[in-house]
Amino acid sequence: MPQNAPRGYGAVFAVREFRFVFAAHLLSLLGVVVSEIALTFLVYDLTGSPLLSALTFALGLLPYLVGGTLLAGVADRYPARRVLVVCDLLCALCVGVMVLPGTPIAGLLALRCAVAAIAPVFTGTRMAALTDILGEGDLYVLGRSLLRIVSQSAQLAGFGLGGVLLAVVPARGAICVTAVTFLCSAALLRFGTADRPARATPRSGDAGTTGSLLRESLGGARLLLGDRRTRALLLLFWLPAMFVVAPEALAAPYADSLGLGPAALGLMMCAMPVGHIVAELYVGTVLSPRARSRVVLPGAALGLLPLLVYAAEPGLGWALAALALSGAAAAYVIGLDQWFVAAVPEELRGRAMTLLTAGLMTLQGLGMAAAGAAAEFLPVPQVVAGAGALGTLCCLVLVREVHRTGPGATVAREARGRTGRPRRSRPRRGRRSVRPKGETVLTRE
Repeated sequence: MPQNAPRGYGAVFAVREFRFVFAAHLLSLLGVVVSEIALTFLVYDLTGSPLLSALTFALGLLPYLVGGTLLAGVADRYPARRVLVVCDLLCALCVGVMVLPGTPIAGLLALRCAVAAIAPVFTGTRMAALTDILGEGDLYVLGRSLLRIVSQSAQLAGFGLGGVLLAVVPARGAICVTAVTFLCSAALLRFGTADRPARATPRSGDAGTTGSLLRESLGGARLLLGDRRTRALLLLFWLPAMFVVAPEALAAPYADSLGLGPAALGLMMCAMPVGHIVAELYVGTVLSPRARSRVVLPGAALGLLPLLVYAAEPGLGWALAALALSGAAAAYVIGLDQWFVAAVPEELRGRAMTLLTAGLMTLQGLGMAAAGAAAEFLPVPQVVAGAGALGTLCCLVLVREVHRTGPGATVAREARGRTGRPRRSRPRRGRRSVRPKGETVLTRE
């Protein structure tokens, strides 16, 4: 690398294609957050029903499982740029129909489900495409980190922007913003990224058939979850996130139990994302690729322990500190990203990233629902502390499994890919990739 070449996050932004992907991601995220607020407000305004209003927000998570399992094959079967642009255009169309005055409540909810079902396909395809744009080394890790930081930041800014918009324009007008952001994202991706071939070619006679697409999607999920190493890494993304949402899901009743107002509630909702953003920026900027790998297992194992402070029914200050620490511990995923890329064959990468996204969102939704249900019978502090304790036990077992499946091999692979230059995936020593009829088969360890 030249002596004056940019390093760290600067090196990622030096890649022209990534700048277009980054801008598209930022626009679409802001639009989605604004639309969630505006649509929830619109449904409540039309029906006066808190249940339907809450259901509107929940429908942003539930269809992830459907889209991430039944449609995952799209990410590998078709060229990435085409998939991304079509997903954006379909979402813009759905949002455009939401804006029409004659759209009934059932239609609004159905369109909300459609957008949510498309989301994991789009996200998984984009995550896989980053390996083509940035390579499989350090640039990919930092690029994923930047998109994750933007996601956390956009949620904080988007809620504020949505509130301001709703104060000056009708709900349908605010929803129009989302349609515009989807269209802008589609244009950025179409004209700012290269057209690359699909990763996997469907078998002869299967191309274009719905049945074959479902088989590829479900078959890919079966292969990925059937491989011990890949399954353990997926769970290392999913399980900590499932338990860590408990304090956020119960922030409102906890703030109320302490006699705190809306300002304190806002601080509690912001503490964890802020902790995550600060820690991930530090890890991505200061730590080397090898050091990032070393913090993965400790971060995953211990990240939920700060929630145990809730057992003492802490005041606002201690609660904010605990939330910020748990958010900071989630920066372990910056090293886990590299392990996951190294473990998954290129032909399955789009499906793997889509499954990762779908599982993450689904389990977070289940975690919120479980915390809410438990709080119907137990005090909120006990529920949050219990989530921290049970989650820590589960994570310790999972960390042991990840360690036993060979993280050392992944670290060695990472060291070889440190330059960040694009390269084709190769099977690791001791593992073979078998391709019957054009499909990749993962071997068990």
